[in-house]
Amino acid sequence: MFLEPQEAMPQTSVVFSSILGPSCSGQVLPGMGERGSGASSSGDLVFQEGRLISGSLEALMEHLVPTVDYYPDRTYIFTFLLSSRVFIPPHDLLARVGQICLEQRQQLETGSEKAKLKSFSAKIVQLLKEWTEAFPYDFQDEKAMAELKAITHRVTQCDEENGTVKKAIVQMTQSLLLSLAARSQLQELRDKLRSPAMDKGSVLKAKPPATQKDILGVCCDPLVLAQQLTHIELERVSSIHPEDLMQIVSHMDSRDKHRCRGDLTKTYSLEAYDNWFNCLSMLVATEVCRVVKKKHRTRMLEFFIDVARECFNIGNFNSMMAIISGMNLSPVARLKKTWSKVKTAKFDVLEHHMDPSSNFCNYRTALQGATQRSQMANSSREKIVIPVFNLFVKDIYFLHKIHTNHLPNGHVNFKKFWEISRQIHDFMTWTQVECPFEKDKKIQNYLLTAPIYSEEALFIASFESEGPENHMEKDSWKTLRTTLLNRA
Repeated sequence: MFLEPQEAMPQTSVVFSSILGPSCSGQVLPGMGERGSGASSSGDLVFQEGRLISGSLEALMEHLVPTVDYYPDRTYIFTFLLSSRVFIPPHDLLARVGQICLEQRQQLETGSEKAKLKSFSAKIVQLLKEWTEAFPYDFQDEKAMAELKAITHRVTQCDEENGTVKKAIVQMTQSLLLSLAARSQLQELRDKLRSPAMDKGSVLKAKPPATQKDILGVCCDPLVLAQQLTHIELERVSSIHPEDLMQIVSHMDSRDKHRCRGDLTKTYSLEAYDNWFNCLSMLVATEVCRVVKKKHRTRMLEFFIDVARECFNIGNFNSMMAIISGMNLSPVARLKKTWSKVKTAKFDVLEHHMDPSSNFCNYRTALQGATQRSQMANSSREKIVIPVFNLFVKDIYFLHKIHTNHLPNGHVNFKKFWEISRQIHDFMTWTQVECPFEKDKKIQNYLLTAPIYSEEALFIASFESEGPENHMEKDSWKTLRTTLLNRA
């Protein structure tokens, strides 16, 4: 069962508030007019209780384009521009929009209605402005940029007197170029940054020198570390854009033959963020396993439990899950003597929140609570919501797989895309919250650059701390020792 598009979504950015506000119902806004009541040549649009639920691709494209008396609902603009890339590349969509605009303009010119022509031109520029603000990456494609220039050139031909349309186009173009330049610079920076490197010596020498710092030597306050993790999360997730998330759908649809240019680049930000989760989990396991004394290992485990709890309180569920995952990795989980000294009541509560049963029902309840707090927040600290990213991706995946793109009559199942759009919009709203915590470069530098043991090295360190207890562990330890000797 689908959730209907909401009447109002939380708004934290100019771009999204301009596109998704003031109404998010999927209905035509009062005073904005209705599109022609007749059926399009390729099929009707189907509404249910005033909401658009399906239509042919051609009809949906025509519904996107304004007329003299009509401007599309801004929620529809965002949802269709986001979902259309599943069926047609953005540059082809833009070309079709240009054709529809040209046909309507020719009709207005035939009727010698100059005032209406100017009104129509202004609405076309407004549509393009909203497109370039919400999805500037679409215009990195040379074909799309050429189509944009062609449309704006035709539009300016009817604006010779006061040049208001021309001014709007110039401003739109400048903003678009700035956005593309900023993203290009960000991509170059990403390419230069290296992921936390595996400790090359960890396999041959699992235990670090006594002088080497651990996380407690850098930060011993769980709240402070949780705040710095939140900083990193928000910085990394801010590089994810709506069209990146839509790649989850596009790449999974084996029947879809269209691929937007730059797909690999778009999925990079998703993969980089997912990689951060894995690195944090491995860092937690490394910090625990590298400690020589059981008393200190116990303290390290209790410290990370407290950090995870502080992450939960902040609303940083992704870091919380990564920390719990790190402590549940086999090399850490098998340290029974160490765990016997840990006060596990807090850890049990955390695991309850992340219990996978009933489709992570407990986590989803906590996420809903954090979302409600964010919507009613008076301070930026209360606005923070960072969901578990891999669960969010799975939700989009199953939503896509369970519901078809097309209905039996060939219409696009737009009800499905309303829901995908709503979930992506919620995610984008959360990512745009400015982190309220003071940045500590020393702590962040450690979190991002500290050596991380490979899985093999973790097991070696774990067995050196607490010897193997059963035949399977003894066989594993024997194999690892043989490997060490061969390398030596």
